[in-house]
Amino acid sequence: MGYTVALGGKGGTGKTTIAGLLIRYMIQHGMKPVLAIDADSNANLNEVLGVPLSITLSDARESMKRDVPTGMTKDIYMEMKMEEALVESQGFDLVAMGLPEGPGCYCAANNLLTGLIEKLMKNYDYLVIDNEAGMEHFSRLTQKDVDLLLLVSDPSRRGLTTACRIAQLVKGLPIRVGETFLIVNQVQETPASWPQDVLDVFGRDRIAAFPADKLLARFDQEGKPSVHLPGDAPIVEAAETLFGKLLGEGAR
Repeated sequence: MGYTVALGGKGGTGKTTIAGLLIRYMIQHGMKPVLAIDADSNANLNEVLGVPLSITLSDARESMKRDVPTGMTKDIYMEMKMEEALVESQGFDLVAMGLPEGPGCYCAANNLLTGLIEKLMKNYDYLVIDNEAGMEHFSRLTQKDVDLLLLVSDPSRRGLTTACRIAQLVKGLPIRVGETFLIVNQVQETPASWPQDVLDVFGRDRIAAFPADKLLARFDQEGKPSVHLPGDAPIVEAAETLFGKLLGEGAR
């Protein structure tokens, strides 16, 4: 499996926007092919990346319970639906997990999906996983091998506390995380220092501030993909600087 970056943090912090800027950076710097997995039940990474999304893997899972044609095995059906859910673009492909499970048993469908996703990942040199808000995916151990964990917060006390809790939770789980980094997004003015408990968890050199960007806000309001922001946009410049630092030769 290739180099894996996972993103987590409180909702509303711009995590998905940063995931999109990360994918943009990777492609522009020859780090491809990239498989982007939108693991947020409110799937919108495709909007950030400017690509359509027809079905999610949860749609496929629901469909398997009722729509498998006579004479077709469930594994062949799910493989067909996986191919349908995979959005192919220049330098990256995208698959969205979709909504969580509803009532009923999903064991067979989930087992098939897990195997298909693992098989799919082997075809890519880079993997970017945009997790849903909070700690659910990490506590369920759905990601056992992460090279770089980017935790995204806003400058609020609640957001920073959530990021610290996720970082501490991950340390206690039987998963491998190569490096953990905190991005404090939507910063109006970078403080002289971060709270001591945040420094204790991450360390002074593992925290970066991304500025509040009026152009990004306008893109959001107008429904424009944020990956199309100009290179001199403040958040793009901040992303380029950080990703250049984090994704050097060690990630290739």
